[in-house]
Formats: sequence, structure tokens, C-alpha cells
Amino acid sequence: MFRFYHINKRSALKPYIFLLFLLLPHVIIAAADSPVSDTAAVNQLNKLAGASFRSNPDSTFYYAAKSITLSKKINYQSGLADALVMQGHVNYFKGRSNAAIQNFDQAILIYKRLKDQKGLSICYVLYGRMYTQLADYQKAMKYLNLANAINKRIGNEYALTDCYKNIGIVYFSQGQLSKALDFYYEALFIAVKNHYNILSAELYNNIGVILQNMEVYPNALEYFKKSIAIFEGTNDLHALGTLNENIGEILLAQAEYDHSILYLNKANRIAKKQNDKDGLSSVYTDLGMCYASKHEFKKAISYLDTSLMIGIKYKIIYNQAYALIGFATAYNLQKNYKKAYPYALRGQQMAVKLGNLSVRASAAFQINKSLAGLGRIDEAYKALNEYIDLNKGLKNNESIQKLTSYNFELSFSVKQRLRAQQQKEKDLLYQQDSRAQRLTNLIFLVIIIAMLVITCIYYLEKRKQQKINTMLKNKNKEVLTQKAGLDEQAVKLNELNTLKDRLIAILAHDLRAPLSTLRGLFDLLQDDSISHQEMLDMIPGVLKKLEYTSDFLDTLLSWINSQMENFENSVKSFSVKEMIANETKSHYEQAFQKGITLIENVPEDLIASADPNSVRIVVRNLITNAIKFSSKNDIIEISATQEEQNAIIRIRDTGEGMTPDENNRLFKSKVDSKIGTHNESGTGMGLLFCKDLVEKCNGSIWVTSQKGVGTEFSFTLPISISK
Repeated sequence: MFRFYHINKRSALKPYIFLLFLLLPHVIIAAADSPVSDTAAVNQLNKLAGASFRSNPDSTFYYAAKSITLSKKINYQSGLADALVMQGHVNYFKGRSNAAIQNFDQAILIYKRLKDQKGLSICYVLYGRMYTQLADYQKAMKYLNLANAINKRIGNEYALTDCYKNIGIVYFSQGQLSKALDFYYEALFIAVKNHYNILSAELYNNIGVILQNMEVYPNALEYFKKSIAIFEGTNDLHALGTLNENIGEILLAQAEYDHSILYLNKANRIAKKQNDKDGLSSVYTDLGMCYASKHEFKKAISYLDTSLMIGIKYKIIYNQAYALIGFATAYNLQKNYKKAYPYALRGQQMAVKLGNLSVRASAAFQINKSLAGLGRIDEAYKALNEYIDLNKGLKNNESIQKLTSYNFELSFSVKQRLRAQQQKEKDLLYQQDSRAQRLTNLIFLVIIIAMLVITCIYYLEKRKQQKINTMLKNKNKEVLTQKAGLDEQAVKLNELNTLKDRLIAILAHDLRAPLSTLRGLFDLLQDDSISHQEMLDMIPGVLKKLEYTSDFLDTLLSWINSQMENFENSVKSFSVKEMIANETKSHYEQAFQKGITLIENVPEDLIASADPNSVRIVVRNLITNAIKFSSKNDIIEISATQEEQNAIIRIRDTGEGMTPDENNRLFKSKVDSKIGTHNESGTGMGLLFCKDLVEKCNGSIWVTSQKGVGTEFSFTLPISISK
């Protein structure tokens, strides 16, 4: 049975929703500019849920459930409503309509209380789509009209376009093809004008379905191919599954059964992966019809039986009717007319309830064949006339004329948009040429400033290193000239030498990244490999790396001073949450580039007593390590708890983990640094450095890890007695 495609989720209010997941890290970083809070965590979970639906609805349900729990805990009503909407969408998508109704009703009450019109609109649209699937068209139109009124009032063209599309689906389901075309093309004109590519692709599919019902197969295939060309560049599995099924049905109608089965199996694999009950039921019926046409009746009946059971279990009226007609078709092909007739009759009864002309026509045709085979000629003749009348309704002149007229208008609209776009591009090129010299001057000025900053940093660090070396030489002379206390001086000298080695390794590691970035920037500029605008876009990122490196060097120098003097003087009380939030924020971009999710979960009132700069170095090193050995879709969680008189800070990742042998060698001596998941290198000294710092703060550090599961580093700090 042909299938429509719907736009998904609350985020349907914004264009280009399939890019939302790519934009998600920027949303997280923006939220981090304000104090990190539980509401920000809820918003992040909701964004993840919304971005996951098209490729993995189960992930959407998981993130939405987490968001609901946290929203209730902190009484965050807006976040709770958004999560309920997404959970309801998954529930009705999986055939759990009663659970979906509860979700939507709770969300509507919250949105009304908050006066959130956009939220209400999305709830109403999803309600309308659910009732369309359940063949309750009166309720479907009620909710879609409510959404339509809201979108017109607030001027939300994207949501209005989606609403027109869904109203068109209701009219099609009732057999009113002419009205369906009116709404489809009204939506398509808006989508083309505003470059709503995903919505345009969905509308191409739905218009193709109408052409398929009118048996204008070449034109239907043309529309399906337009749609699939857009969706192939996305991760929207549901859309690709729908289009593969629709193409498979056209090939079935044209008796290309083997070719049809190839497309239907593609759709079947996607439906199974997404646990899409509607899709599975529909594809199983199509496969049953293919195998029945090939006279492989045992396989055909098996597919049809599975389809009917799914349709009944999840109350999908279309699929029940279609499966019943499929049974009638299979038994008529076997000339078992006595068995075919009851199925055809039940299919007709459900088709009348649906009001869909195509399904009613198919039912009438199978009734005609069954009655003729049973020798009931008068009744067969009556069913044949009904089939002819219904088929004429599908191919009425009004619909064909509208298609021709709308296609002409659409072609003219596209040409106008292209001309306007070309003129706009010419204007932009003219403006870019006129500003080229100023942009060049600005770029060189920024580069010179960046070079001066790096040179100053390098010079200061060189001076510090020279002072350390001089101090080491003096200490060495004192050891050689003093016999008393020889062992004690030797120990101090060894510690200083170790400190020097560690500092050199860390400085070389952390200065390499910004210097390499600048060198690459200069090479690109020298070779004219990038435009002025691209250069300007890259400069903020370079400056951000320099700013972070400068902050790191200041912290490291403060720690060096504390080593040279009395460490106890640098101990103070500080907020663990504030310190960890700052470090987590600094690593969001690095994590995003590898597709890793960073989560911070630290209580507000946890106050530690230690050297904050030393603790920052430890946390930074452990977060960097976690990112280094994690891959795409892994999660890194930084958490803290209080146990008795200690604060316990944990950095847990779901990365590649370690073997027991690798685990036992940590913190004992310098080890060979492993290559990270993106070929990142290291010095092998970082964890020794962390152990030294933690122990100087009167704490302890340890690690637990399992190969292929992940790693958790933990360390303790004394808590502050007076908060």
C-alpha cells in the first residue's frame, strides 16, 4: 500500500531540520556561556531526541524519557512538554496510540498554561497525523485546522506548509484527490519559494502517490525520483524506506515482480531497523502480492498473514484493508474463489470505512473475480460496474487538469526563483569585490597580532625554562659541595629534574596545536587556497585556541611557582562545579569534532580545599585523555560527589578502555603513550603528572577500566569545612 511521508518532531517549526544534529554542539556551547544548569541539560537531551528520530526512533524515546525525569525533578515545564511531544510521536509511530494520546494531552495542557503557540501547533499536527493513520478523519481535520489557525496567526510559514501537506493526506485518504492536490501544491509553492528542501521532497512523494493511484506510472516515478534524490543526502531512513516501497509498488503494478521485490526488501530492512509497525505491515502486504503474482503462494500467504496481524494489533485500518484484499488476490490467483470471497468482502467493508477510492476499487475488482469464479454472474457484474465507476473517479479529468495547471505554475515559480537567486549572487559578488582590499588588510592585521601573541608566549616560557635550568645547576653544585644531608639533596635534585622533563613534554604538547594551526592558516593564505570570507571565518577559531593556550600556560606557571615555593600557601577553598564547568566548556569543540557527547553532573554546593590551579590541570588532562580514546557517539561524563570529608571527582567515558595489564602499569612509571582513536599522540607523562598534583593536594587517584566498555578515572580532594 502506497505510503505518505510526514515531517517529524517539535523541531519541524524550523527549516532544514535534517541539519539539526550538525548544529547541536553549537547549541550546547551557547548554553554553556551562561551558568551550567539542569535546564540546560534538559534542553540538550531534547535536542538529541529531536535529531535522532529520522534515523533511530528508539534513541528519541530514550533521550525523551531522560528529559522527562529530569524536567519533573527540577519542575522545568517547557522542557517537560517538549519531551512529552517527542515521546508521544515515537509511541504513535510504534502503534501505541493510547500512550501517545496521554503524552500529547499532558503536553497540550502545559503549552496552554505557558501560552506556547508553537508547541500547541506541533501537538495538534501530530494528533492529526495519528488520527489519519487510525482512519478517524473527522478528528484528524479538527486538530490540523487548529494547528493551521495558529500558524497563520503567528506567521510560521514552515509549519503552515507542513500543515497543508497533512491536510492534503487526509483528503487523499477520503478519496478526494482533487482537494488533496490543492493542498499539496499550495504547500509545494511555499516550500519551493523558501528553499524548504525536505518538505519539497515529502510533497513530491505525496503527489507521486496520487499519480500512482491514477495509474500514471511514469509521472509517479518521476516525482518519487525527485524526492529520493533529496533524501539520499540525509540520514532520513524513514523517508528512504517509504520511497523504496512506493517505487516497488509501481513496479508491482507494471508486473516487474523481481525488480519490485528488490525495492520492497530495501524498504523492509529499514522498517525493521526502525521498528516501524506501519511500514512493516504495508511492505509485507506488497511482498505477499509480488509472490502471489509469481505463484509462490505459500510465501505470499505467510507475508500477508504477518501484515494482517500487525495491522490488527496496532489498529492500522489502511493496512488491515490492504492485507485482506491481498489475501483475496492470492486465493483468486489460485482459483480458490470460495476462500477469496470472504477476504474480499471484509476488505471492501474496511475500504468503505476508509473512504479511499483506490482501496475500494481494488476490493471491488477482487469481489468481481471471486463472484465470477463462484458462478454468481449478476453479483459479479454489479461488482464490476462498481469497480469501473471507482476507477473513473481515480482518473477524473478535474484532477488531471489540476496536475497540468499546477505543474505549469510550479515550473514558472522555480524559474522566477532561479532568476532572483542569480541576480542576488551577482550583487553579492559585486559587494565582495568592492570590499576585497579592506578584507585583505584586516586578515593580515589579525595574523600579525596572532604571531606577536605566540612570540610573546614563547619568549616568556623560554625565560621561565632558563630560570628553572639555572636553579637546577645551582642545586646540583650545592649537592656536590655539601656532604651533610647528601641523600636529601639528591632526592630534591631528582624531583627537579623530573619536573623539568614533565614541563618540557607538556609545553611541547600544548604549544604544538596552536602553532600548527597558524602555520596551516599561513599556508592556505599564501597558496590562495581559501577565499577572504573563509579566512575570516577561520580567524575566531584560531584566536580561541590561542586564548585557551594562554590560559593553560598561566595556570601551569602558577603551579610551577607553587612547586618552587611553599605549596600550602596556594591551597584555598573553591567551587568544584564552577571549575569543572569551565574546563568542560573549553573541551566542547574538541569533543564535537570527534562526535563525542560531553555531560557534566556536579552539585552546586560542593566546595573543595586544595590548589585550584593544580586541580584544573588534573581535570583538563583527564578530559583530554577521555576524548583521545573515545570515538563517534561515545559519551564522556564528568561528575562529583561528597563522601565523608572528601569530594570524589570522576571522569567516565564509553571509549575503547584498557586491558588489566595496561591498567596496572598506570601511575607507576613513564609508559609508552598509546595512539588515540584519531591518531592523536601524547608524552606518556600526563598521568604521572596528575598523580603528583593530586597527592600534593592530600588526595588520591585511581582508575577502573574494561576493554571495549570504557574507563573511569577518580580522584579525591579534601572538602572545605566552612562553606
